[in-house]
Amino acid sequence: MQMTSLKQAVMTSMAVLLALCTLPAVAKDTVKLAFIGPLTGGVSANGVGGRNSADLAVKLRNADPKSKYNYELVSLDDECKPNVGVQVATKVAADSSIIAGVTHYCSAVAMGTVDVYHKFGMPVIVWGAVLPEITYGNEFKEIHRVNGTMINQNEVAAKFMTGLGYKKWVVIHDTTDYGKGHNKYFSQYIQKAGGQILGTFGVTADQQDFTAELTKIKELKPDVLYFGGLTPIGIRIRAQMEKLGIKAQFQGTSGIKSDAYIEGLGKGLAEGSLSFIEGAPWEKLPGGLTFIAKYKLQKYPEPAEAYGPFAYAAATLIMDTIEKVGPNRKKVRDALNQTKDVDTIIGKVTFDGHRQNIIPLISKYVVQDGKWVLWEDSEYAKKTRKLAGL
Repeated sequence: MQMTSLKQAVMTSMAVLLALCTLPAVAKDTVKLAFIGPLTGGVSANGVGGRNSADLAVKLRNADPKSKYNYELVSLDDECKPNVGVQVATKVAADSSIIAGVTHYCSAVAMGTVDVYHKFGMPVIVWGAVLPEITYGNEFKEIHRVNGTMINQNEVAAKFMTGLGYKKWVVIHDTTDYGKGHNKYFSQYIQKAGGQILGTFGVTADQQDFTAELTKIKELKPDVLYFGGLTPIGIRIRAQMEKLGIKAQFQGTSGIKSDAYIEGLGKGLAEGSLSFIEGAPWEKLPGGLTFIAKYKLQKYPEPAEAYGPFAYAAATLIMDTIEKVGPNRKKVRDALNQTKDVDTIIGKVTFDGHRQNIIPLISKYVVQDGKWVLWEDSEYAKKTRKLAGL
């Protein structure tokens, strides 16, 4: 009887073990993140590059067996238009299943949506927009930013350009918050550096013909034409400068740092254009080489563009936070507020009291032979090529 009981117990235990082995793996809960950027329109190259980069971060996390959750990226197009941005931000923020967002390349859109995210208590990390007031203009604890601002960008640009020997500028800026902000900070810093602003011209974001402004600018004979705006207008202005015979150096902001700028102008006209942007080139970022290798493995048809690494870092930071505190908006917001010395592919991220990442590094770029080249690596820096007027 005892042997029979023992045999039955062993057989029962084996049956239980076999049943456990054949049970399906416990499915992970799905957590939704939003990506919002300009996926259509004149600056869509930057938006699509950012979307792909955030998508890469999600795919890599979902492939990690240690991840507690399965992540889903919900991508929406803000068209770089404030009214559209508010609509899609409201749609996302009102959906409680979406825990956090990687949001906005265009400053005017980002400024228009901060109230929405605050109202709904949805934490977001801005990945591209550079207007300082997005973070510094409010006390909304939901709004964070991994990239730097136009303050840093224009201070470096002013010191660099006067250091080259340039003395006289004219400014063309678009009349959005983005363009007006660039005009404000560049004018402030160039005058501190000893430069002179001969004239300032505000233009609309959809303006096509700049003959009137450029004719006046030609009469002023500036050393440099500074443009505060985005790629589509930058292409038009630079092309029309050539038609009118304006030989001034063309200086842009981070808004023209796109392959689309070179493609739109052609290699010849784009040559020598300058741009200043937050952070380092991806190949010199702490995780840049790994990022771009994994990006290429996914075979995205579009490049990551200049701000792709910031979108990747933002998405990764959000997922890291969710892994620690769970998919709860308030807990994620509070944890993100405390971010300090966190290692990311763009370097260490620390949010200050306004949830702005502290990024002192600004990189200088020049178009050389149809590519954006880091100034220090260019033939212009080596003085085997010369910028206009030098």
